[in-house]
Amino acid sequence: MTASSELAPSLAASPDLLRSVFRRHAAGVAVITAAGDRPAGFTATSLNSVAAEPPLVSFGIGTASSSWPVLAEAEHVGVHILGEHQQELATTFARSGADRFGPSTEWSSGPEGVPLLAGVPAWLVCRVVARIPAGDHRIVIAEAVAGDPSGSGRPLVYHQGRFTALRD
Repeated sequence: MTASSELAPSLAASPDLLRSVFRRHAAGVAVITAAGDRPAGFTATSLNSVAAEPPLVSFGIGTASSSWPVLAEAEHVGVHILGEHQQELATTFARSGADRFGPSTEWSSGPEGVPLLAGVPAWLVCRVVARIPAGDHRIVIAEAVAGDPSGSGRPLVYHQGRFTALRD
């Protein structure tokens, strides 16, 4: 392999550069929920499988998020994998100031009192094991304690600043 002079000049690292680069990265869409005085939840594209033994997941949440105060104290969280038919649900949970658990959102109280969303392809209830500071965010690591992968539908994807579906 040889060096190429065809590469564009690099840009200095910045929040805008990071956002621009990650707009090119397609990511699955999840909604994270937690019980509090009022249920809280947010749309996440940062969900990752961390380990199979024990079954651990991670996700990031901004400390300025309206959901952070509940997530900061929650012992358990719900992790919902959204289907391509749930763009409106993803938008509701991503929108600041939205009534996320209002009449348009079907949900019920699940294991450990965690709010569970209806109609998702898969969900987990997880016990929070760590909240790791990372800039203006926290990386939450949680261990799965219950779940259901039997829902139907293809996954919802986030790419180029919008929700979309996989193409064959």
